[in-house]
Amino acid sequence: MLYLISFVQMLFLVYSVLIIVKVLSSWFPKFSQSRLMRSISVFTDPYLNFFRRFIPSIGGKFDISAIIAFIALRIAERIVLYALIWIHSLLI
Repeated sequence: MLYLISFVQMLFLVYSVLIIVKVLSSWFPKFSQSRLMRSISVFTDPYLNFFRRFIPSIGGKFDISAIIAFIALRIAERIVLYALIWIHSLLI
């Protein structure tokens, strides 16, 4: 069970890093068109687009949906990890 908890935590970490890389790449148009970034976009865009539907850009340029998406991901991580730890404590 501890391996599962560690694995889930690692998945959340990797996805968080992918989101950060995606957001930072948007500041560098040449890099954001690279093959690597297109691959990262396949994984991150569906999640980020969910938040973009509900949160409009500020002034048409500043997109805070990625910040909200990142915070939501961190909250979800805490909830999932807490639930897994609670289940683990019941099994001991």
